Amino acid sequence: MTRGGYRRVLLKLSGEVLMGDAAFGIEPKTINRLANELVEVRRAGVELAIVIGGGNIFRGMNGTASGMDRASADYMGMLATVMNAIALQDAIERLGEQVRVISALHIREVAEPYIRRRAIRHLEKGRILIFAAGTGNPYFTTDTAASLRAMEIQAEVVLKGTKVDGIYTADPKTHKDARRYESLTFTEALSKRLGVMDATAMSLCRDNGMPIVVFDVTKTGEIRRVVSGEPVGTIVREESNG
Repeated sequence: MTRGGYRRVLLKLSGEVLMGDAAFGIEPKTINRLANELVEVRRAGVELAIVIGGGNIFRGMNGTASGMDRASADYMGMLATVMNAIALQDAIERLGEQVRVISALHIREVAEPYIRRRAIRHLEKGRILIFAAGTGNPYFTTDTAASLRAMEIQAEVVLKGTKVDGIYTADPKTHKDARRYESLTFTEALSKRLGVMDATAMSLCRDNGMPIVVFDVTKTGEIRRVVSGEPVGTIVREESNG
């Protein structure tokens, strides 16, 4: 089975992607490159929604490891995603494209509250959506938020942009013989514990027939290629290519 182009997608971006070569925060060169690619995809007619993480600013699990209450640390992580969303919104708007930040936490001065029908209407009007603050609940990752939002807006696929060009049998940085999968079933990905997304997010996609494509978002032009249906990265779906 070959992949076709997609009409409506949910792109999951980790906060770490925004760091570029920096050790912390947001690198202007990187966020501007991403904004240009996202605008190019939108102007090609793709309805585009984004869920963004906050690990470049604050990661809830790290806070928990240092002794913080888990819920408090997770809320801080959600606020970090709002900061990233506003920065990405600014970069996209400077290119002349309409974009809306929609937050699961109510911060009306800087973001719209999440209302499913309004979000879909924004997509239909050609606006880029950036979902911030995860699900709005502690103990849930932004991977789970991406899966949930993809279902709610009726996306055709979850695109997970990482720093690796797909899913491997082992960490390619430490195992030179690691092999990249072109495709996997959800059952295979979960049973082999390949770390595609957390188990909650994976199970949600599996149970609702939502495919996931894992690809290298740091490589210029890859977002356009994966949205166009080119064989980029690794696709995870219930039916294997054999």
